[in-house]
Amino acid sequence: MGEVPRLSQPLLLLNVALSQGAFGVVLVVAAVLASVPRTALGVADQHFSVLAVVLGVAFGTVLYAANEVGGSVADAYGFGRGDELRELLAPASRTGWVILLGGVLPVVATFEELLFRGVLVGAFAAGAGVSPWLLVVPASILFGLGHGTQGRMGVVVTTALGAVLAAAFVVTGSLLVVVVAHYLVNALEFVVHEHELGHASG
Repeated sequence: MGEVPRLSQPLLLLNVALSQGAFGVVLVVAAVLASVPRTALGVADQHFSVLAVVLGVAFGTVLYAANEVGGSVADAYGFGRGDELRELLAPASRTGWVILLGGVLPVVATFEELLFRGVLVGAFAAGAGVSPWLLVVPASILFGLGHGTQGRMGVVVTTALGAVLAAAFVVTGSLLVVVVAHYLVNALEFVVHEHELGHASG
């Protein structure tokens, strides 16, 4: 049997953006059909503001720093970070970086936050009539398991990251805050670890 052809890097980026974007549209349509309150999803009018963006940037920066410390500790003890997927998606040109930072990562952050925080925490809590805090742990575990391609350490790290993002969502009630924070963590990881390794060829 011959080798299964691998997607080129641009096609891989496009596949990620389109697949997650499509799932995101399905979630939005389902939420509308189910009459889920916008406040439960964290997307009511009051949740969109400059302050929400500022909070997201500040929170994302702190999360990225904590993630780097955790990654360094994991490396020191020989656990590894599970960077293979990130390395696979790292662009090889400036155009690729524009597509990644301006298209793919925003779509990924928006979809994952809508699903794991907006729906699994906010909407489920509203529908079941329970405190959203009760759903933080199970939603975060699912978030971690959804990143199984990053290895066992990656699952642990993303579960912890998911718990912090879920807590921030419950406290602020804003999906925008956690979307911005999530995006920033991912973007900084790519820029710091992949761009400096020479993946951008100019």
